Amino acid sequence: MNAVLPDVSLTDSSPSLRPLAWVGMQGIDLPVTLVEGDYRRELHARADVQVDLPAAQVKGIHMSRLYRLLDTLGQGVPVTPACLRQLLQAMIESHSDCDTRSARLRLSLDLLLRRPALVTRGLSGWKSYPVQLDASLIDGVFRCRTQVTVSYSSTCPCSAALARQKVEQGFLETFGQQTQVDPAQVAAWLQQNATLATPHSQRSEAEVAVDLAVDSGSLGLLALIEQIEQAVGTPVQTAVKRADEQAFAALNGQNLMFVEDAARRIEAQLSHYRQPSVHVRHLESLHPHDAVAWALPKA
Repeated sequence: MNAVLPDVSLTDSSPSLRPLAWVGMQGIDLPVTLVEGDYRRELHARADVQVDLPAAQVKGIHMSRLYRLLDTLGQGVPVTPACLRQLLQAMIESHSDCDTRSARLRLSLDLLLRRPALVTRGLSGWKSYPVQLDASLIDGVFRCRTQVTVSYSSTCPCSAALARQKVEQGFLETFGQQTQVDPAQVAAWLQQNATLATPHSQRSEAEVAVDLAVDSGSLGLLALIEQIEQAVGTPVQTAVKRADEQAFAALNGQNLMFVEDAARRIEAQLSHYRQPSVHVRHLESLHPHDAVAWALPKA
């Protein structure tokens, strides 16, 4: 004989009767499938999912229902804004007995892309791009917002100017009294002294978020990443040989930027996106603190 399992969420009354903004779960491990053009990959995600709880007396929401609905994302169906809206609607309907009207979901994952070396043919390596996807259906209004983090190198314009002046002073000390200078002597001097001073560079990162339309066929992550990397011009590299390292050094030298420059470049590149926001952070090698800038959506 099967005993009836107790359900204290129904039999025990709550000591305090109040509606709650959100109730649910965080940190659920989940495989998700991303498909964009020729890119198709199953990735490990962590999901946070919640519903609102306007019914003041309810406790012990149906978390197993939320979990089982969320698990449908792990069945190989590509993640799109449309499928997320359907999922959130199903979560709301599964909690009709709690008077639920809204639901939200966050997916956190690392997008893996194969990146070629700058110069060496056939050389490439994997690069990881942290992604955060926030979808919500609140009182019938759907919103899907995606954020990617792109790492890049930034060389300080001020430091570069000071370094150039130091090299100039050294050159004049050596050749300033000569009316004619042998190019071979100059080349030999530069070989030894062009790095009398060097500008400081640092690994930097841009966090960029945009809104997606519900009818978008994909999340558009690859296109967004490409545009961010084009804007900054110096994305960090994976596999390199000396020729690639030299090319990267040249890119940095020709692409000096303050943190303000980086934020404005990226913002300008995203003019066709909905509600773009940009946060850039230069992890200073000169200071023990970071330089930061924001470009926020226009009201």
